[in-house]
Amino acid sequence: MDIMHEDRVIIQSLYPAWYEFRVHTLDMLRLDLVHPVISGNKWYKLRLNIMQAKDHGYKTILTFGGGYSNHLIATACTARLSGLKSVGIVRGKYPVLTPTLRNCVEEGMELIFVTKEDYERQGEPEWEQQLAAQFDSLYIVPEGGANEWGRKGAGLISKFIKPHYTHILLSVGTGTTLCGIRNKTNPQQHVMGFAPMKQGTYLTDHIAPHLDQEHKENWSLHDNWHFGGFGKWNPELIAFMNDFYAVNNIPLDIIYTSKMMYGVRDLINNNHFSETDKLLCIHTGGLQGNVSVEGLVY
Repeated sequence: MDIMHEDRVIIQSLYPAWYEFRVHTLDMLRLDLVHPVISGNKWYKLRLNIMQAKDHGYKTILTFGGGYSNHLIATACTARLSGLKSVGIVRGKYPVLTPTLRNCVEEGMELIFVTKEDYERQGEPEWEQQLAAQFDSLYIVPEGGANEWGRKGAGLISKFIKPHYTHILLSVGTGTTLCGIRNKTNPQQHVMGFAPMKQGTYLTDHIAPHLDQEHKENWSLHDNWHFGGFGKWNPELIAFMNDFYAVNNIPLDIIYTSKMMYGVRDLINNNHFSETDKLLCIHTGGLQGNVSVEGLVY
């Protein structure tokens, strides 16, 4: 599907003063540039799922997400551009649609609002069969694209990752992208995941079973920089994002990459890395979520 702009993806070096020369290299892979809506890792997790759906004659894509889900809007846009219908199962009730949900509707997605209890039933065959019965020729993509095709698609990101990097750093939501990248990069490169939610290291149990035997080492998860929990932020994080943009001219998203980069700087300042380490941070997109954030300068 030639609907993306992978030629726009660049690796951008951060301004040295930002990390005070405490590591050899600090670069950012700008996956946020791949598409204004289907940005970052979302495209890669959806790409092979969409191909599977079309190859097997499915007409409708159904997936899951919350009111501010980057995955929902990316799925809605990808489905429309691919000639497919889309359905979003949304966790919670929204008498007034969020900007993200309004955009999903504008992309042609049908929204179905369910309780938290029903939402957590995704993956149950009986419940998914009930959903499938309501639509013609339905292909179900788990939340965050967390299935075999999502992991394999995320592995395609590895083509941008040069072997000289000692560390690959990215934010994690379901662990799908980390799985894909870990399985397709040099086993000697250390892959670090930053969870933007409280006690996010629980994702270890979701990630480990999907790693190839030769890639089960040299990866880690960190959840120290959640700023109160998933989808939470405070003036300190906003000030950090503004400072990062002023120095590096890179916009960060409020949910994922901003918290990762805050953690990266904290680790650098506390000498977690050596002066010879070469770090590549992955910008996983999601800038659309910033629309409701006050105080950002970009």
